[in-house]
Amino acid sequence: MVNQASTIQGGAHSPAPSPQLSHRNADNERLRGGSIRRAATVTPTVTAPAPSSDVIGDVVGNFGIWQLRTILIIFLCKIPAAWFMACIIFTAPELYPRTEFRCDTSYLNSSSSNSSSNYSVSDNQCYVLDETTNSRSECEQFEYVSSFDSLIMQFNLVCLRDIFIAWTQYWHLFGVLVGGVLGTKMMLGISPRSTYCVGAIAQIFCGVVTGYARDFSLHCAFRCLSAVCCAVMFTAGQAIFADITAGMHRIGAIILYDTFWSVGVILLPTLSSFFNSWSLIYVGITFPTVMLIVLLYWTPDSPRWLLRHASDRQDIDNVEQMVREGAEINDRSFKIPSDFRLQLELLSEKLKAQPAPAPWTQLWQGKRAKTHMVASHLALAFFVINFMGMLLNIRSFGRNYLVPNTIAMGFSEIIGCFLALHFTLKHNKWKWQCAGTFNILAGMLGCLGWLFTGADSMDADLKVSLWMIIATIPKAGVSCAQSMLLACMNELVPANKKQLFVFSVVTWARVWLLSAPFFNVLKKIDTALSLTSYCVFSILGGICTCLLLTPRSSTAPVVPQLEQQDKKEQSPLNAPVWTIESDVHNTRL
Repeated sequence: MVNQASTIQGGAHSPAPSPQLSHRNADNERLRGGSIRRAATVTPTVTAPAPSSDVIGDVVGNFGIWQLRTILIIFLCKIPAAWFMACIIFTAPELYPRTEFRCDTSYLNSSSSNSSSNYSVSDNQCYVLDETTNSRSECEQFEYVSSFDSLIMQFNLVCLRDIFIAWTQYWHLFGVLVGGVLGTKMMLGISPRSTYCVGAIAQIFCGVVTGYARDFSLHCAFRCLSAVCCAVMFTAGQAIFADITAGMHRIGAIILYDTFWSVGVILLPTLSSFFNSWSLIYVGITFPTVMLIVLLYWTPDSPRWLLRHASDRQDIDNVEQMVREGAEINDRSFKIPSDFRLQLELLSEKLKAQPAPAPWTQLWQGKRAKTHMVASHLALAFFVINFMGMLLNIRSFGRNYLVPNTIAMGFSEIIGCFLALHFTLKHNKWKWQCAGTFNILAGMLGCLGWLFTGADSMDADLKVSLWMIIATIPKAGVSCAQSMLLACMNELVPANKKQLFVFSVVTWARVWLLSAPFFNVLKKIDTALSLTSYCVFSILGGICTCLLLTPRSSTAPVVPQLEQQDKKEQSPLNAPVWTIESDVHNTRL
């Protein structure tokens, strides 16, 4: 219409417009003016797309072959970590009195003039009865008849096996606690890849010494140091793959991190079968770490950590070379911008200028903050106690069933991890409630062991099968909830509180994890009692998990209030879209 009007007005001999045409033109001008006013009203809501804030993610992508290769290499460190934790199942198996060990009373004959006929030994071969004085003392010397040289035989722990196994396991878990904190603090000044390498090298040394220690206190000390090294490795490893992945790919990687732990549990019986000594088992679970050091050649460092701590141009050059290699492997070289080096320098400055994380007291401030703090701390504490303790509790079901029971537990853990992944991807809004409800129901099922614990006439194989059925289902539930908490609990707090929140929850849980080995001692009262204690933890942890709720945040631009007559022209693309803030770093201890 504007062009037509201009042509008419520009003509040399334009005829005079009719009254009807003049009236129509006036109406069109009014409509055009209204459209211009409406456009002026809506224009402020149209915003240009924000420039990319992270060139590394744009170039290499959220996930690709480069990230997959790195993840698989780092996941391997979970296998020796599982071996060092669960090897006590096979290095210290139960010995049967009279057939595999008996009390040797010869030491009494050398210190007494009485004949050996004045002494008798209890049925469990742990006590010596003096028939002359009717006194009882603990046996101090044993004879062993076994083809396997166990830890129990080395340190004469047959009569105090359960207590001392719990004690050595306590020191391993204490090492995991210290290693998580140490690894996190080391990465304040040492890159994650270097931290990982230090942990691997130290683990080889400490593992060998642990296996050949001939003093029980020295064995416990180096078992603790070996656990420290394992924790340093998988803490630094997660920092690497969490930095080079993003979005749901990062969450999925963290959830599935424990699947390789379960693979280690499944492989442990096979590995142990090749050795006839507990010392050789420690050597066997230690030296595969050498391969992890070799694989570091194909493992990148954390690029954002390097940029945050870059001190000269050489550090920027290393990151640029690393990211270019990742882009080439992922077939994304076309994503590298012409000013790539400049953008890396700007990103380095931005990372260095990031504000300090919020103090711990601020974690309690905000909507549902107190509920999330209490529920998440209690839930993870219940689940990690259950996760470790229930695996060791399979010794309660008999030595003859250790191999199949260990493998069954490993597979149940893998199933639990994939359930957590399913809940997160398909039921993200209510994933906490799904995992919590599953644990509540599974815990109730595990308490049914009291129905047949006293059935002595029941077939032994059938009874152990029932025990394992009611134990593996709660085990899968615990694995599901634990992996989900470790991967997604940072969603519960704002960005400036995430790192400290995760550190607080995991450290708190690992403090309580130290009590896990001692619950297995309850099997001396009844096998159902130790299993029930863990199932109660599953129920309590499930209740706490159900109290969690991921906050929703709106990412839609603010739209000014339009006039009533303009509602039909408001685009549905401006409607609020509710999303979850999940693209954040989540370093697991």
